[in-house]
Amino acid sequence: MPDRTSDSTPPDLVAILRHWQESGAVWRVIGRRSGRVTVGLYDCTGGTEVDRLTTADAAVLRFIGDRDSSEG
Repeated sequence: MPDRTSDSTPPDLVAILRHWQESGAVWRVIGRRSGRVTVGLYDCTGGTEVDRLTTADAAVLRFIGDRDSSEG
């Protein structure tokens, strides 16, 4: 995961989610509320949560759409 605190440029969360799933790891929607989404990032087995992000970024909301995870 990129260090999200090291500079003032916001991270490209869509790129992070794409990289995560292309690497064989799993992301899952943990919650949706008021135009925001919380996504858990899990290891390749899908068993251990490694990180979590919450965002109202329109690009992320479009990328995720109505999916609940990157799994099948």
